[in-house]
Amino acid sequence: MEQNTPFEQTGIAQGPEKSLFDLQVDHETTSYLGETARWAKFIAVVGFVSCGLLAIFGLFAGSIFGASSFGNSNLFGGSGMGGMIGVFLTVVYVGLAVLYFFPCLYLFNFASKMKVALHNNDQIQLNTSLKNLKSCFKFMGIMLIIILGLYGLILVGSIIGAAFR
Repeated sequence: MEQNTPFEQTGIAQGPEKSLFDLQVDHETTSYLGETARWAKFIAVVGFVSCGLLAIFGLFAGSIFGASSFGNSNLFGGSGMGGMIGVFLTVVYVGLAVLYFFPCLYLFNFASKMKVALHNNDQIQLNTSLKNLKSCFKFMGIMLIIILGLYGLILVGSIIGAAFR
């Protein structure tokens, strides 16, 4: 009885000599992965610092807008709306910092585990590293879909609003 490979079962053509198990991490690939890990760690660390600065700014946004002349100006109705704007900005900036933290964490985990995988020639660490990279891109892709959806809703709302003006 003949055993079918997973590719033959799904109908994906691999060619006569091609097999998923023939993939190898050679010296050139190792070099590329190592350089990618270094850049990923740099981007992740800068991302963590940005998250921290964003969260700190968000926490002080309430006091900045509450104590400033914005809160008492006629621009916001003169009724102390600056405090509400400060709370809104606090929630937005801290929320953005939390959202941005996760792709940075995935990217940092990718870089750290890739460095260990390449140093120790460890297949499990390599797989875990690539899983973290996949999670980073998946998270960013889902966020992109959500943002594009919001842009679409804003566009439709703007067109409807302009039609009834």
